[in-house]
Amino acid sequence: MTTNRRFFNFAAVALLSGAAIAASAQPAPVTLLNVSYDPTRELYTDYNAAFIKHWKAKTGQDVTIKQSHGGSGKQTRAIIDGIEADVATVALAGDTDALHTKAGLIPADWQKRLPLNSSPYTSTIVLVVRKGNPKGIKDWDDLVKPGVSVITPNPKTSGGARWNFLAAYEFAKRKYGGEAKAKEFVGKLYANVPVLDSGARGSSITFSQRGQGDAFISWENEAFLLKKEFGDAIEIVVPSISILAEPAVTVVDKVVDKRGTRAVATAYLEYLYSDEAQDIIGKNFYRPTSAKAQAKYASQFPKLKLFGIDEAFGGWAKVAKDHFADGATFDQIYTKK
Repeated sequence: MTTNRRFFNFAAVALLSGAAIAASAQPAPVTLLNVSYDPTRELYTDYNAAFIKHWKAKTGQDVTIKQSHGGSGKQTRAIIDGIEADVATVALAGDTDALHTKAGLIPADWQKRLPLNSSPYTSTIVLVVRKGNPKGIKDWDDLVKPGVSVITPNPKTSGGARWNFLAAYEFAKRKYGGEAKAKEFVGKLYANVPVLDSGARGSSITFSQRGQGDAFISWENEAFLLKKEFGDAIEIVVPSISILAEPAVTVVDKVVDKRGTRAVATAYLEYLYSDEAQDIIGKNFYRPTSAKAQAKYASQFPKLKLFGIDEAFGGWAKVAKDHFADGATFDQIYTKK
């Protein structure tokens, strides 16, 4: 009996030791915070599920990914003010640059760390109108007509709103000739804006659910989501020219080094370029950057003339100074209180 008891005790100790070794070999769970902009909720909900599965199969590590969404400028300021974002996936590189210039959270060359200037997907700006297009809106210049109510968010807080502003500005500069005419044009356009929401999703709700406005200046992916939800109640109008929107992504270096999450945060962004992720991007109505996904989703996206931010405006630093800084173009033309 004593011998049997000793055997069972030994066996129990061996099992416990084996379990302890297995537990120690299992990577500790990790949590990431992705601070993003308004219309990416659906995209990152789908992408996060795919990445969690991929990372678990590759490393055995459990990952929980938290999402934060709002106007891109507002989200950027939240990171600067101390929210511990492991990754920032905001609406424009100009906002991401502020993480370096205003807080030193990322290096100056952050955009060189991932392919395509750290932009794994693109989008553009289109117009959304109500069933039958009762105001006959076909292009940007129809938005400045008397009696047309336009919904667009605030460029002071929303990255999407900055793309909207710049798309309209460049259209006018090319059609009517020069900066003065473009400034006059956007002044007329914003005179037709009854309310400036803080972010793109807020403006989408104002237009689609609250019934305000004749036209909504929208991210292309947001317009497709509205069409999917509301069907024939809305129509998408593709303007003659628009802007190539290139949202960029980055690890927030000081945060990931503090939290010890650099490896998984880097992998999280790198996986955005994978075949699986590029397919998810296309399904969520963003424009993929891989040739394979572009071919698959080519028929989904309208063909239109696109211009780039560097080509038209000389880059985000110049844009911020000329158009969105205190006292710059937007403040000069937007007179509503």
